[in-house]
Amino acid sequence: VQLVESGGGLVQPGGSLRLSCTTSGFTFSSYNMRWYRQPPGKERDMVASISSPGGSTTYADSVKGRFTISRDNAKNTVYLQMNSLKPEDTAVYYCNALRYDRTWLRYWGQGTQVTVSS
Repeated sequence: VQLVESGGGLVQPGGSLRLSCTTSGFTFSSYNMRWYRQPPGKERDMVASISSPGGSTTYADSVKGRFTISRDNAKNTVYLQMNSLKPEDTAVYYCNALRYDRTWLRYWGQGTQVTVSS
């Protein structure tokens, strides 16, 4: 199983980034997909989620209206479009795959750094 995030980097406040998480080794379309983030010295919190195979989305209040999660089941990839970025969005962003099949099945990516600074 592999989840590989990409697209992070340094961006100025008000800018945009698009994160990608490309996966392999499991049936992507059967998993709910989530993005989490962990700011320096703080806990990891969920930012956005999208259901399997892609009907409904949820967002943390802090990113509603600015971030959009989407998925492409043909490419086994989930995306996070981040607009109007703020310094408080600075964090390591992690991709997560989740499914319940008699037990919880959960996979994590290695994370990608997003830094919002002028």
